Amino acid sequence: MYQYNDIDQTLIEQRVDQFRRQTESFLKGQISDDQFRALRLMNGVYIQTHAPMLRIAGPYGLLNSKQIRKLAHIARTYDKNYCHFTTRQNVQFNWPQLERIPDILEELASVQMHAIQTSGNCLRNTSSDHLAGVCLDEIEDPRPYCEIIRQWTTLHPEFAYLPRKFKIAVSGAKLDRAATQFHDIGLHLVKNDADEIGFRVLVGGGLGRTPIIGQVIKPFLEKKHLLSYLEAILRIYNLFGRRDNKYKARIKILIKESGMEKFSELVEKEWLLIRDDLELSTDRIDAIKVQFTPPAYETDAGQDSGFELHQLENKAFATWIKYNTADHKVAGYRAAFISLKAPDSPPGDMTDTQLDAVADLADQYSFGEVRSTHRQNLILADVKQADLFPLWQQLDALKLATPNIGTATDMICCPGLDFCSLANASSISVAKEINDALDDLDYLHDIGDVKINMSGCMNGCAHQSVGHIGILGVDKKGAEWYQLTLGGSSENEAAIGERLGPAVAKDQVTKAITTILDVYIKQRLDDESFLDMVNRVGITPFKEQVYANN
Repeated sequence: MYQYNDIDQTLIEQRVDQFRRQTESFLKGQISDDQFRALRLMNGVYIQTHAPMLRIAGPYGLLNSKQIRKLAHIARTYDKNYCHFTTRQNVQFNWPQLERIPDILEELASVQMHAIQTSGNCLRNTSSDHLAGVCLDEIEDPRPYCEIIRQWTTLHPEFAYLPRKFKIAVSGAKLDRAATQFHDIGLHLVKNDADEIGFRVLVGGGLGRTPIIGQVIKPFLEKKHLLSYLEAILRIYNLFGRRDNKYKARIKILIKESGMEKFSELVEKEWLLIRDDLELSTDRIDAIKVQFTPPAYETDAGQDSGFELHQLENKAFATWIKYNTADHKVAGYRAAFISLKAPDSPPGDMTDTQLDAVADLADQYSFGEVRSTHRQNLILADVKQADLFPLWQQLDALKLATPNIGTATDMICCPGLDFCSLANASSISVAKEINDALDDLDYLHDIGDVKINMSGCMNGCAHQSVGHIGILGVDKKGAEWYQLTLGGSSENEAAIGERLGPAVAKDQVTKAITTILDVYIKQRLDDESFLDMVNRVGITPFKEQVYANN
């Protein structure tokens, strides 16, 4: 895991001091709301329905136990004893007092964390595969390149005020677990015909009110040209992106209006001007790679016999292993998911007590590291199979072992009307109702891989457009209604969900979801997944049943 050097630490400490002065000036009435708005957004501060919201960067989803304990402390001291993990691997606090936010940022800086560029029209937190470095299908660990990009993007003077926010995701595996096709720039580590590893570059993806799948702009980019090519793309976007209409300001709209061929020509021309001056040296890459050296795995970890025995003797443990752990590239280890989707908890939320306990578990079982995922869960990525049973027991006691990863109750859910000032409809209460209806684990596991994503507004923070089942809250004359989509995916075969039909009333959402799942169970073929069935039969069979009485 990357450790800050003196430059990194000085930078975030100076930013804390700067924002403290800015906040004090605002509270004294010395700067206006409009002036302060740009300053607070660049430091992760939103004004929500009930209180300010502070978003904290989780660089490519990687946190250590000391940082997790600090989040627990902040939750207790400055908030209402919990925090929220987002789909972009960040952390949010929903109840801080504005005058105390500089104190929170100072606390974060003490453990190499910050909120810089987690909001506003700038380069946002770089995200990545939550199984980076441990998955079986990896071509190369993407985290060193994420860190290089993080350093390049942080306070980049040319891109501080872009036409709109800008997000980059990096994947190093064959399976896209980072939704790279729905980012402004998506980077895939790939091999060319000469067996050299470089990047396939996608551009113009995005969600929100106009979901678009990114297009390949560069099939193979040498590693040494990574930063210069990214800079060229950003320069063209900064020059030509629309600033007259925020709904048409994203790079995806620029490419849609200008065409990929024209946009690519502009990027290539700009790149040739700057390519040689921004070359990324092998020494620089190697220096960052050292920070991601694999931990000291035990070579005999695979010889443990108790792991299989515990599964034979304990059905609940065996179920948890099946759904909440993943294969590891080192024999005798597995990656263990920490489910933040307990039936009675808002998706993605963790209490201070849970945070402290997970920090201890990370130290005890996973080399002191924790990762956040795109589906609002956490992972202990390096757990010996001999340690999985005691880990499961402790997670179960903490209500963090619900065996539902990848199932219908592993929902992505935004805060909705409960907190967000942009929301048109509730999300958390609807998710709770769906959870209650799907409380039979045998039924849930029989359904299998179903990704339900629910957003309370068109911004799509919960990625409803790419859910196998998408739920979007809309306002109809002051009443909460919900549009349903089917067939979306953010993985390799990326797809935008197709709208099922008219929006349904809030009290009909759960019935619609259970009806959709019932149609799937009755009409699937053998082991056919939900998404495969939707792709085979289309939405008509589902539509007929959902709207049968309307």
